[in-house]
Amino acid sequence: MLKNLVKNLRPSSTLLINETSKKLEDQGKKIFKFGFGQSPFKVPYDVIEELKNNAYQNKYLPMQGLEKLREVVAKYSSKEKNYHYKSHNVIIGPGSKELMFLLHVIFDGEIILPAPSWVSYAPQAILGRNKIKILQTEREKNWFPSGEQIEKVILQDKHKNYLLFLNSPNNPSGQVCDKLEEISEITKKYNLIILSDEIYSELTFSKNFKSISSYCPEKTIISTGLSKWCGAGGWRLGYFVIPDELNDIKNMINVLASETFSAVSAPIQYAAIKAYENDHSNYIEKSINILSAVGKYVFSNLKSNKVLINEPQGGFYLMPEFLNNKFKTSSEMCDNILKNTGVALLPGSDFGFKTDKMLTRLSFTDFDGQLFMDAIEDNQIIKYEDIKKYAPKIVEGVDKLKKWSESS
Repeated sequence: MLKNLVKNLRPSSTLLINETSKKLEDQGKKIFKFGFGQSPFKVPYDVIEELKNNAYQNKYLPMQGLEKLREVVAKYSSKEKNYHYKSHNVIIGPGSKELMFLLHVIFDGEIILPAPSWVSYAPQAILGRNKIKILQTEREKNWFPSGEQIEKVILQDKHKNYLLFLNSPNNPSGQVCDKLEEISEITKKYNLIILSDEIYSELTFSKNFKSISSYCPEKTIISTGLSKWCGAGGWRLGYFVIPDELNDIKNMINVLASETFSAVSAPIQYAAIKAYENDHSNYIEKSINILSAVGKYVFSNLKSNKVLINEPQGGFYLMPEFLNNKFKTSSEMCDNILKNTGVALLPGSDFGFKTDKMLTRLSFTDFDGQLFMDAIEDNQIIKYEDIKKYAPKIVEGVDKLKKWSESS
């Protein structure tokens, strides 16, 4: 049965678009890589140096993670969330994706996924043999479900266990959830646990990110890591923060971890201590300043009577909808865009939307982040000339995409 489930799955679309883009570039084609979401910035210098200094570390570390790292992560999380976490609440994993998969495997109940959802949530739920309920959302409501929508699902069978995935700032929409309080009230009333995917939280443009854990910490698992704010996606270090009230879940994840990844790379765990122990506020503020300016540039230049789009609020994504009836599916449309413009986008169907809805995900990270970061001063107002100079492929790609939308 499990093998049949795997046979019906496709490779992750985010990874696939990256490989497709690289192949086309190798063939000499100019590709605008708006499909693959990856931080454009380098890892902070002090964190890189710490990795070098600990390259000799070759021992297996504790399964749940290096104690010192878990201590600094707990301290960091406690300050950010205004809740007292301890080192035993933290599980270090080889990226948060692996930890989410283990959560799907151990969870016995129904998974509630708002559309749009990150591409791996649903396939992982299928592999975990859980039922999935997808909640369709609307642009006018910031692409997040209401508490009432969630409650309607639960009232169909109040005796079930439910796990809601809440990703804010959101991949793929770039929006921030403004319904935390009403969702938390539903959480308190029923057998509902929240997996709060906060991997983009440090990159919230308003700089006052709020977590659902601030409203219902006892029923919230926080998931995040180094990949987005620290530019360290390839390092593969993520973590869960699990409250004492969900200790059974933590213990079961630890059991599965012992039979799967055993422990995260030792040198990277030692380096990660510096990532959370040292002050990287300047690095993060510059990252936000650049991403916010580039994102708003894409938004203001792409929106039209042919393209519906919300202004980005965090991370590095936008979710444009093309008012185009020439194509049967969003996937077919994205293939046409890539062929005719060189702009690589992901179709909305990969994120839980119906195939005939012409939504796409656009990642505005196809530029040299370090070059951009080195060129600007702290708190500098970034102008069009700066974007044109340091993110030229963003400017050219958006122009091609806009012309395509107007002519199609």
